[in-house]
Amino acid sequence: MKRLLLATALTALSGAAFAQDVVRLGTEGAYPPFNFINDAGEVAGFEREVGDELCKRASLTCEWVTNEWDSIIPNLQSGNYDVIIAGMSITDERDEVIDFTQNYFPPAASAYVALAADADLKGIVAAQTSTIQAGYVAESGATLLEFATPDETIAAVRNGEAVAVFADKDFLAPIVAESNGELMFVGEPVQLGGGVGLGLRESDAELKEKLNAAIQSMKDDGSLNALIEKHFGPEAAKF
Repeated sequence: MKRLLLATALTALSGAAFAQDVVRLGTEGAYPPFNFINDAGEVAGFEREVGDELCKRASLTCEWVTNEWDSIIPNLQSGNYDVIIAGMSITDERDEVIDFTQNYFPPAASAYVALAADADLKGIVAAQTSTIQAGYVAESGATLLEFATPDETIAAVRNGEAVAVFADKDFLAPIVAESNGELMFVGEPVQLGGGVGLGLRESDAELKEKLNAAIQSMKDDGSLNALIEKHFGPEAAKF
């Protein structure tokens, strides 16, 4: 009975938001270049530009909401926002509890970064909690050290808590480039997930359809690839 009541409540919340064509976009605001908070205190980055363009093409008025990563799915389900746009990879496990649009960022590599080329990747490896990278480390034979934010995973390597960090290569690349040789990629890149998609409640089928159409239109006219190259560089995977 409790599950039935919860499902009914979530449907009502979703319907109310979508009926007004006001969609709340939930993001972390701490995962550049996907998303971050700029000096003006506003959400910025690749996903800010993608989200605004998708809302424009779908004729939706959108509001941006920030939420910590480790509770981003529960707060979607609770109705605190309507869409997750936060560098979230599409996985079978997540697809069991929420729905996804088609991907707006193609499957890309995850990678290890360490202070030394001979870092023992079976030692203590840092990853952000509730990510596909954390799951991979846990099954790799290494000792997983989880942190709530991506910045903490980098700090763990720098202060010696972890021998390496495992995360999206696109997130790690500018950090390595700006470290003046302190940090380096080690080991082989690993392909995980089915790309990055928008997360929605299962009940929001109409909203999903509108957003899917908008994503496809951006793929078709090349504007999505242009934004990927703008934020991730010419070598980034594209559609």
